[in-house]
Amino acid sequence: MKKVIGMLILTCIIFTLVGCSKSTLSMKAGATSNVKSDKSKLQVVVSFNPLKEFAEAVGKDKIEVTTVIPEGVEPHDFEPKIKDMKSISDADLFVYSGFGMEGWASKTLSAIDNKNLVVVNSSLGVNPIKSQDDEVQEHGQYDPHIWLSLKDAKIQTKNIKDAMVKADKKNEGYYEKNYEEFSRKLDKLYSEYNIKFAGVKNKNFVTGHAAFGYLCRDFGLKQNSVEDVFAGGEPTPQKLKKIVELSKKYKVKVIFMEELASPRVSETLAKEVGAKVKKIYTIESNEENKSYIESMEENLSEIYDSLK
Repeated sequence: MKKVIGMLILTCIIFTLVGCSKSTLSMKAGATSNVKSDKSKLQVVVSFNPLKEFAEAVGKDKIEVTTVIPEGVEPHDFEPKIKDMKSISDADLFVYSGFGMEGWASKTLSAIDNKNLVVVNSSLGVNPIKSQDDEVQEHGQYDPHIWLSLKDAKIQTKNIKDAMVKADKKNEGYYEKNYEEFSRKLDKLYSEYNIKFAGVKNKNFVTGHAAFGYLCRDFGLKQNSVEDVFAGGEPTPQKLKKIVELSKKYKVKVIFMEELASPRVSETLAKEVGAKVKKIYTIESNEENKSYIESMEENLSEIYDSLK
């Protein structure tokens, strides 16, 4: 019911915006944008935090970034408001993650009257992980958590860089240089932990939310999660029993918990198997003022230590 109401609200917003005067929503000559506080900079709107970090790594001081989904809000449940759609309409560049992470994106973009807006689906070129059958109908065919893979984050960042070059050709060299610099950081971190994970026999770790499938694919690991990819609903007793048995079998020392997830189930599970509860970053919001690289480095370090 919540999802149906949300879609009705979004539809009303779209009809409202389509009916707005073009002087309000159009980026034609002479239009004034509320987003452009500094007209010398490329105006970039992104759906949520990891894309903000990728955009800023490439654009640095040549861009201004606005994030649509507020800090601390679960992206799976978000519906845009009129002010969010106005921000997108007034931008030079809009970036979304793809694979169904932003279920509202296509309808929102259909209401935007800005022919010059460059739109980036940052998932282009990423090999998707298919969702389980019972998740497909509500959320889509694929696991959307691609930014938690260092390899796929590199693809996303390249897509963003290419779009910045398209929107702002005169600064192409600047964007290319910054992209290469960020790519080297991603490659270095991947290489370090690829060696480390190759040296551990146990590849299983336990999380509250199955958000780390792409990270696992990078390093040949296996996540065992209490909640599904979309963290929906309470886990069944059968699911909990299976996780408890697996945790005991592999002598799991840590149950990882995400910031936006309820700690209750993770804490109960940890007590049952004699493990500690530790935080793991999904980076959907900015957590503890850590950068993307810092958050991923801490994630990999904690997972590696739990497997040794």
